[in-house]
Amino acid sequence: MTIVTGKTGARGRLRPLLRKIWEHRADYAYVLPAIAVMLIVIAYPIYYTIELSFFNTPPGLQLRDKIFVGFGNYTSILTSPVFWKVTSNTLIWTLASTFIAFVLGFASALALHRDFIGRGVLRAILIIPWVISAVAASYIWKWIYHSDFGIIGAVLVGLGLADRPPNFIDSVSTVLPSLIVVNIWREFPFAMIMMMAGLQTVPDQLLRAAKVDGANAWQRFWHVTFPHLRNVSTVTILLLAVANFNSFIIPWIMTGGGPSNASHIWITHIYELAFGRQRWGVASAYSVLLFLILMTLGYFYVRALSGNERKDGSA
Repeated sequence: MTIVTGKTGARGRLRPLLRKIWEHRADYAYVLPAIAVMLIVIAYPIYYTIELSFFNTPPGLQLRDKIFVGFGNYTSILTSPVFWKVTSNTLIWTLASTFIAFVLGFASALALHRDFIGRGVLRAILIIPWVISAVAASYIWKWIYHSDFGIIGAVLVGLGLADRPPNFIDSVSTVLPSLIVVNIWREFPFAMIMMMAGLQTVPDQLLRAAKVDGANAWQRFWHVTFPHLRNVSTVTILLLAVANFNSFIIPWIMTGGGPSNASHIWITHIYELAFGRQRWGVASAYSVLLFLILMTLGYFYVRALSGNERKDGSA
């Protein structure tokens, strides 16, 4: 009877792995430059951000003179009222933008899936918000919302619906909903395109069979169309959620997080802490927490894609 020690067993398992790597050394040599670039561009910044999150960097202090505080930055973040305000804004921003943009995109896809005169022109018009630069769209909507020269305020005053133009982005109570409207306007065409692509996969014979069996329009949608769109819906919602949670351009350009942090979300708050207040340690701690949240969303996204691949493979 042969007794294999742990060290010998580990060496025995390592040898086949090293032999396999050596046999495919040419393949690994081809991808080595890409791996090196990923380590430099992705891995090192992540490592340095995590390291910096454990240090205090007061304004005016050089990064090389940073002060180690352990989990002090994380503790100060979680006990700060600004953190909970920014988190609340981020959740409202992400959930409202994702849900409404998906619903509008889904409804638009269903409407444009039918044949009618001018369908191609209408498709092109509805895609315009998505292809416009986010920076240009932010400045356009900032002008539209302007309390003195904005077109919305002028129309409301002209119709007698308001005595004076409303302060859409200058008021604490209306700034976040106003920004969400702009974000939905930009994002719903993406959801529309994704769902239109999904509608192309619904078998026409199943819809015709359901219609012959007496199913009405709602029953055909719920029992035939929607089950085929479940996976693409999940992927679309996750992509929208990640994009919204990581959104920066619209809230920063239109309001800069104001007034009184009413429109600050995580990304804009991190940017202000890092580049506005020079608080690199706290900004890094925020970034680490955001990284963990986005990694969680990314995990569900990969799971959804893997589910689609398994379903396609089994089919």
